[in-house]
Amino acid sequence: MSQAPMSQAPMSADVTSDDKLWALLIYIFTPIVPIIVLLMPDKKDRPFIKAHNMQALAWGVVLYVVSFVLSFVVIGACVGLLGFLLNIYWGIQAYQGKYINIPVVTNFVKSQGW
Repeated sequence: MSQAPMSQAPMSADVTSDDKLWALLIYIFTPIVPIIVLLMPDKKDRPFIKAHNMQALAWGVVLYVVSFVLSFVVIGACVGLLGFLLNIYWGIQAYQGKYINIPVVTNFVKSQGW
């Protein structure tokens, strides 16, 4: 009897294509879509969406605050553009079914129990 190596498929087997699409939208249109998802009971309790929603919301708030503070200098526009490009990259990763780890934000969200 041969044993196949265990894969990570059972962990993400309950992730639907709808969940992946919502995760993509959450990152690209942060912080508006994460707030909308919080108002949708059928979406906010899905584990995959919940994991991405709260950290995208926190990241979006941080990005907008930092961009606003730095908007008085030329660097603010660069920070905003870089943040938007990161949002697109993380959205594509989420659409592929991956969990995103944003260095400080993910740890903060997990420590808050969100």
